[in-house]
Amino acid sequence: MEFFKIKRDIPFMKYGTLTTTISLVTFILAVLALGFRGLNLGIDFTGGMLIEVSYAQPADLDAIRKTLEAQEMAEVAVQSFGTSKDVLIRLPLKGEINGAKLSEQVISSLKAQDASAELRRVEFVGPQVGQELYESGGLALLLVVAGIIAYLAMRFAWRFAVAAIIANLHDVVIILGMFAFFQWEFTLSVLAGVLAILGYSVNESVVVFDRVRENFRKMRRAGVAQVFDNAITATMSRTIITHSMTQLMVLAMFFLGGEALHNFALALTIGIVFGIYSSVLVACPVALRLGANRANLLEADKEGIIDNRP
Repeated sequence: MEFFKIKRDIPFMKYGTLTTTISLVTFILAVLALGFRGLNLGIDFTGGMLIEVSYAQPADLDAIRKTLEAQEMAEVAVQSFGTSKDVLIRLPLKGEINGAKLSEQVISSLKAQDASAELRRVEFVGPQVGQELYESGGLALLLVVAGIIAYLAMRFAWRFAVAAIIANLHDVVIILGMFAFFQWEFTLSVLAGVLAILGYSVNESVVVFDRVRENFRKMRRAGVAQVFDNAITATMSRTIITHSMTQLMVLAMFFLGGEALHNFALALTIGIVFGIYSSVLVACPVALRLGANRANLLEADKEGIIDNRP
């Protein structure tokens, strides 16, 4: 299905040097943000306590924060949760502090400040569990990357596999860099979003590369750059429809999903935007620079036929 038909190929490869340079700059900035600021890891990874408190009237977050800081809870994070009357409190656990006693201390302090304070839930993650989740999450990311490389190398050729994984890692590092720069909380749900973007972005690269392979069979007198331009132009309608519909669902989660889905949807939004860019304007120029041509792509076909005719 196409909403519009572009009659002339857009010369994307003509601007390949510019687009890859922009990507390189944003990649370096993201790495610097990760290096100097680091990720703001949630209690899923660091270990700690999450307490949800409800009030009869809109909560005064500054007053709550000062009350808890007076109880020597300097690293407490206080924020609204869902409505202005609901408050989410995050506390790191230090030393041998008992979680149950700490939650009692928190709710007692809040009730002394406002008698309408009501404890809704308490969640606790031990530091050992948090460390295991951190290591398992990193391992999951590496395994996904390795699987994508193997899949693309078997389906196409190594040049396309390298180009696609560079584009995919570009998306992942950009997401992590933005979370580090703005110090948005990085939780397990955000990690799930990053892993989802890896699969989502590689799907776009596969669609374009499939069209490139098809064009190499049909456009026998065209240059390699022209083949790539035609493949990207021909899939633009599909790209716009797919990403627009996906982003609509993500925006619904972002605005209506509450605090639990907010950062997850934010990671997906960043990934979708940069995924479109990288799949078209990073993966294809890189593949072209690596020497992708008719011979080394068609030799990966099942029939093993290499068509070198002009």
